[in-house]
Amino acid sequence: MAAIKLTVNGKPVSVDVEDRTLLVHLLRDHLGLTGTHVGCDTSQCGACTVHIDGRAVKSCTVLVGQANGRSITTIEGIANGDELHPMQAAFRDNHGLQCGFCTPGMIMASIDIVRRHGRELTEDVLRQELEGNICRCTGYHNIVKSVLDAAGRMTTAQAAE
Repeated sequence: MAAIKLTVNGKPVSVDVEDRTLLVHLLRDHLGLTGTHVGCDTSQCGACTVHIDGRAVKSCTVLVGQANGRSITTIEGIANGDELHPMQAAFRDNHGLQCGFCTPGMIMASIDIVRRHGRELTEDVLRQELEGNICRCTGYHNIVKSVLDAAGRMTTAQAAE
């Protein structure tokens, strides 16, 4: 057992768990943050994507010992109170989801993609970047539409800050 100290969605967290515990299981089983999904157990689907220190990672590939002392953001931590994050709003407005299982991971990965590419993000680049996130329902058309819409919203929101 190890004392793991993290900041999760802006709040300090201290948990005693085995170092070999996967971050996804810490989030879901110990902290009750069930928006981070376990979809494949092989790191292929991206349903478990969260941000560690602002970068998207598949939490099923990270041991809690590796995340010790770091800042974790999950889907539950991106809205500002009742105000959705621009990516969440764009997914809602463009129907970028069907069953919703992949949606949290898609949103978290997409936020990172937009942050890295900004106004230079093209549909081709986006489709390449999303290859690590699997959606079994939509065929990606509305997901791509949502992310490109959110990219404009995010750059507009960042310019206003």
